[in-house]
Amino acid sequence: MKVIKRNGSEVVFDITKIITAITKANDAVEEEARMTPMQIKRIAEAVELNCIRMNRAPGVEEIQDLVESQIMAHGAYEVAKKYITYRYTRNLVRKSNTTDERILSLIECCNEEAKQENANKNPTVNSVQRDYMAGEVSRDLTERLLLPPEIVEAHREGIIHFHDADYYAQHMHNCDLVNLEDMLQNGTVISGTMIERPHSFSTACNIATQIIAQVASNQYGGQSISLTHLAPFVQVSREKIIKTMTEELAAAGVSVTDAQFTQMVENRLREEIRRGVQTIQYQVVTLLTTNGQAPFVTVFMYLGEAKNEQEKKDLAIIIEETLLQRYQGVKNEDGVYVTPAFPKLIYVLEEQNIHPDSPYYYLTELSAKCTAKRMVPDYISEKKMLELKVDKNGDGHCYTCMGCRSFLTPYVDENGKPKYYGRFNQGVVTINLVDVALSSGGNVEKFWKIFDERLELCHKALLCRHERLKGTLSDAAPILWQYGALARLKKGEPIDKLLFGGYSTISLGYAGLYECVKYMTGKSHTDPSATPFALDVMQYMNDACKKWKEQHHIDFSLYGTPLESTTYKFAKCLQKRFGVVEGINDKGYITNSYHIHVTEEIDAFSKLAFEAQFQALSPGGAISYVEVPDMQNNLEAVMQVIKFIYDNIMYAELNTKSDYCQCCGWDGEIEIAEEDGKLIWKCPKCGNTDQSKMNVARRTCGYIGTQYWNQGRTQEIKERVLHL
Repeated sequence: MKVIKRNGSEVVFDITKIITAITKANDAVEEEARMTPMQIKRIAEAVELNCIRMNRAPGVEEIQDLVESQIMAHGAYEVAKKYITYRYTRNLVRKSNTTDERILSLIECCNEEAKQENANKNPTVNSVQRDYMAGEVSRDLTERLLLPPEIVEAHREGIIHFHDADYYAQHMHNCDLVNLEDMLQNGTVISGTMIERPHSFSTACNIATQIIAQVASNQYGGQSISLTHLAPFVQVSREKIIKTMTEELAAAGVSVTDAQFTQMVENRLREEIRRGVQTIQYQVVTLLTTNGQAPFVTVFMYLGEAKNEQEKKDLAIIIEETLLQRYQGVKNEDGVYVTPAFPKLIYVLEEQNIHPDSPYYYLTELSAKCTAKRMVPDYISEKKMLELKVDKNGDGHCYTCMGCRSFLTPYVDENGKPKYYGRFNQGVVTINLVDVALSSGGNVEKFWKIFDERLELCHKALLCRHERLKGTLSDAAPILWQYGALARLKKGEPIDKLLFGGYSTISLGYAGLYECVKYMTGKSHTDPSATPFALDVMQYMNDACKKWKEQHHIDFSLYGTPLESTTYKFAKCLQKRFGVVEGINDKGYITNSYHIHVTEEIDAFSKLAFEAQFQALSPGGAISYVEVPDMQNNLEAVMQVIKFIYDNIMYAELNTKSDYCQCCGWDGEIEIAEEDGKLIWKCPKCGNTDQSKMNVARRTCGYIGTQYWNQGRTQEIKERVLHL
């Protein structure tokens, strides 16, 4: 069994340290108040047993809490007082240099929490370490000076989660939809250099990657671009190629038929499109932003956005090439094609591509093939989205999320036109629904009272995020606010007008609906008798967002939190506050948003149909998934799932596995095994457990992770059941 020290490093559990600490406290009291060596040993053994039952690596503070409880349980109150006093004194000494210790542990790569904090950051790389070091300083400032004490305390206890606290000190926002069309068509400025409208498709792609990198370095969340915004430059290149080829043929005195000429033009054009798409794919996976990782970018593929038939045909070519290249993958250091984490791809299912007789059905078949091998694209149903995303004029709209799942709410500008690109999210605060339930002790009346208190805490925390952005000048991030990514404000102009009236959103996240309902009703929320309570909880949060929106004229929206490392944090906090409650917090993770528990047996179609009603109540974003085996030889089943998504749920994905062992060449599933009380990744063929010598790709919370996960998330991945 391992233990997490205060600086984040990991050590082997040593019962003798507990015995020694209790013995010192015991020796400091009068003889008649002392415990026997056998009592001390039993206390230490009881603590060890409680730690084992946690099914994860406990923290030092948790162990000390258990020691205190056990000493008290033995009636040794004088010993307990000495132990508590000594612990308090040591904490005062420690308080002054905790940040220093954590930073040093980051540099020496022995901080286990940092290693597994983000599944797409490699903590051994200098740029990542610099970001984490800056984050520690920022988090320290945030907790000591910038946030109200009750928000900080609630965050520490896992009652709420104040997302991205390591970026809060700066005036930065969460995620956005990049207005690539404006930047390409009207020009932009990157690092002080004027970038004019590109004169070819390949140049447009190159500029797009530079924009992506700049945007990623000036925010902390995901971003999305649309391939539709690149489509007009296919015609620009076509006309350029026609002119060039006409001149070349004339100079060579060669005559060809119109059909031959057209084919030659299209061949050259296809090659340019191939190079352009390759630029985007390889630039995104090889670029490092200022936060030490590849840009978290989503590429949107929606035929319905095209302005005319020619543009739609050109867009279809770009989509096809994008899918073909993603299907191939990218080469790892051994030259073997593997699955990259980014860019994330989203493919829109629509009448033009969903039926066998639809003109673009071939693209859907290709997307299914790509999904079966590389886990992307994910799927948005135009049909369902038009039903759910309706603006004040009564018109439905289909558009991409910002990054992995955060959705804007419908918005109509001052000219009565819908607007999505150029908008953003201000930030997220998540409520721990499991904590609300456990705090109520199962009393329904008390549950709603505590729920109100916790929602108000989130409300206050969200307003802190909003106020932190208010007054921010456009100069803070020119690429965002001055040069078209989000707006074209003047130098020195505050961004305040973009924070109100629904132009941007701010998100109330939620986690652990399954466990919350299970504790309050004794049943999974899939049980017909428990589902109404689950829906009531969802509606209650939506009603709170509506009330706050009317109160502040800010677009609060309910968001199905993905929970990457936070799923582990919440689980640990719940065990610390309530002990281990069987079936509720006895694992190293809690369930993402409204999802059905990963261990619950249910077929793919029933799962998607059930979760659709909850997704509709998460207007700020959510995504559903089905866990599937290797489907490369069963593409018909993949197509059936895709067609079901189109008819039943707005946004969903298929999770499969895509691994490679660099030691033996194994390209099947890398397994999760337990060793010394810790979950590790292990090649089933050669037994390799060196994570640096294997490529593992898993969907964790809406996007693909490739740098491994904390113990809680790893346990969740291990326990997933298949839905097909």
